[in-house]
Amino acid sequence: MLNAAAVLRRVAATGYRFTAVTPLTHQRVLARRAREPGATLRDIFGWNLSFEPGAVPAALLADMEHAGLVRRTGTLLRSNVRIASLGNDLFLHSAYPTAEENAVFFGPDTSRFARFVLHALTERKAQPRARVLDVGCGSGAGGIVVARALAATGTPATVVMNDINPLALQYTGINAEVAGVPIELAQGDALSAVEGAFDLIVSNPPYLDDAAQRAYRHGGTRLGRALSARIAAESLKRLTPGGQLLLYTGVAMVDGEDLFLAELRPLLEASGFDWSYAEIDPDVFGEELERPVYAHIDRIAAVGLVVTRPLENA
Repeated sequence: MLNAAAVLRRVAATGYRFTAVTPLTHQRVLARRAREPGATLRDIFGWNLSFEPGAVPAALLADMEHAGLVRRTGTLLRSNVRIASLGNDLFLHSAYPTAEENAVFFGPDTSRFARFVLHALTERKAQPRARVLDVGCGSGAGGIVVARALAATGTPATVVMNDINPLALQYTGINAEVAGVPIELAQGDALSAVEGAFDLIVSNPPYLDDAAQRAYRHGGTRLGRALSARIAAESLKRLTPGGQLLLYTGVAMVDGEDLFLAELRPLLEASGFDWSYAEIDPDVFGEELERPVYAHIDRIAAVGLVVTRPLENA
């Protein structure tokens, strides 16, 4: 992906903004647009429409071609990536539809995750330094949001971005470079890919039971909650005194019961750590309920878990 950062910088210089939507909304908008070619950068990098070569500035198209970010479809061209905005930052992520096993997803969950993290850090006081880990970083949005929030409090941060997907780390590296946020990359399976303790661990892991078991969607067994439960359990062992875990995930509710919380509660209560848990959105990915694996559930809710390890001398 040589020159991909140059593409993102050129797009950013135009004042580009695009709010990423759910795949279902994206599908509906494309159906409404029919086969109309893209005419704007939002069409090309947001809605991922095919476009005529003259629809983008020649220098931008040259950078796209050099970076391998464009392909020909008949007489038209199509971007191999999308670009979403979050705050003042832009993020490369995978082209629509995100059907590939190694796809890097950016959508409304990313925005909810960012708001959850920012809210949790509102009362955080300045520290001499913070070591931060973003588990399953995807596009890198979580770690970049955290780095900016900590910098606003006067806390310099060492940010480690982890993902099992090499493509996610490529996109994260580009997004962080353009955002001006120094990071370290750690490829591998969650906390097994890193060493040592952290002052702050954030994670927005996949939480669906995906039939194709795509890395960005599949949360494992137990209706997709296995990975989130494992990340929570492993993170508690890796927090420094006063350190926090901020975990955003989704839960399949069965007969009104939150099985994720029921599974974690004994661990949380036994740890002696301070913790809070809340529903952020009571109903996400409702279309999943049409699948047989979810035939018995009420809904899928987005939830946030905040765990704080007490200070040693507290």
